Amino acid sequence: MSAALVSAATAAVASGFTGLRADSARELLPGKRSIHWRATTVSNGSRTHCMKTWNPIDNKKFETLSYLPPLSPESIAKQVDYMITKGWVPCLEFDQVGEVRRTHSQMPGYYDGRYWTLWKLPMFGCSDSSQVLDEIEECKKAYPNAYIRLLSFDNKHQCQCMSFVIQKPTKAL
Repeated sequence: MSAALVSAATAAVASGFTGLRADSARELLPGKRSIHWRATTVSNGSRTHCMKTWNPIDNKKFETLSYLPPLSPESIAKQVDYMITKGWVPCLEFDQVGEVRRTHSQMPGYYDGRYWTLWKLPMFGCSDSSQVLDEIEECKKAYPNAYIRLLSFDNKHQCQCMSFVIQKPTKAL
C-alpha cells in the first residue's frame, strides 16, 4: 500500500501538481520504529487482543458496561465511589424481563419495560460504597431471578448520569 502512495505522490509531482512534495509519503506513513508512530498508536500491550467483550448471539445488550464480563463487587464499589465523588445519588432498580417490549399496546411511542421497579428509595446522603453494596446484596436475595441495575442521579441537574446492569438472571423468565 505504501508503494501505491509513493507512486501516486510521484505521479502527482510529475504531472505538475505542486501541492505535494515528492517525499510526502514518508511523512504520512512513518516507520513503526519511529517515536511519532509509538506516541500516536493506542496499545494496551497484549491485553488488547485477549479479552472477549460481548457475545451478540442470544445475548441482549444493555446499557453502559454491558459488553464487559460481569462486574466484581470491587469494581462495582469503584463505580459507586465515582458516583459519590461526583455528588450523584445511587439508586437500584429491578425488572423480571429486563428489556423494552411492546406487550400491551402497538401505539407509536408506547413501550413496556422502559421504567423498571425502584428498589427502596434513592440513597440520598450515601457516603460509602459499602452501603450501596449491602443494598445490592439485599436486592439480589429478594429477587434472584431479576435483572438489577444501578443508576445514579444528579440532583442539581435533575438527570440520570450513569446506569449499568449488575445482575442478569441465569435463567431468563
